[in-house]
Amino acid sequence: MADNARAKRLADLIREVVAQKLQRGIKDPRLGSHVTITDTRVTGDLREATVFYTVYGDDEERKAAAAGLESAKGILRSEVGKAAGVKFTPTLTFVMDALPDTARTIEDLLDKARQSDEKVREASAGAAYAGDADPYRKPGEDEPETETETGTGADETDDTAK
Repeated sequence: MADNARAKRLADLIREVVAQKLQRGIKDPRLGSHVTITDTRVTGDLREATVFYTVYGDDEERKAAAAGLESAKGILRSEVGKAAGVKFTPTLTFVMDALPDTARTIEDLLDKARQSDEKVREASAGAAYAGDADPYRKPGEDEPETETETGTGADETDDTAK
């Protein structure tokens, strides 16, 4: 089993080779300039590589790009083999990266939270405190007088003892 540093170097090399080949070498119209390679991961035994990609466009363009990548898989694997110089060229698996969709969802949730905060801020603009502005006592302020217990029990008589 290879060490993690070697797998990381191979993953970086695969990402660069695939991105360059998609940009310059493959003339498939489905794989135009709107396909971006975002990440690559290689298994510990260096036999399989997962290439994550994003597609700028609608669902139809995403499906077309996925079909284009599947058809170009052999060419891309042979280019990776030439560049890597390893005994066994890893098999390539292309996976649509969910990161942009996740980021869009998070941005929508943050916008909703900002709007909710703004509504709370507007509602509390003219509000006053329910009690004092600062309900905590501070040292040196006058203490409110309370009843203190007098006597320690020595002066009192115990009725149960009689």
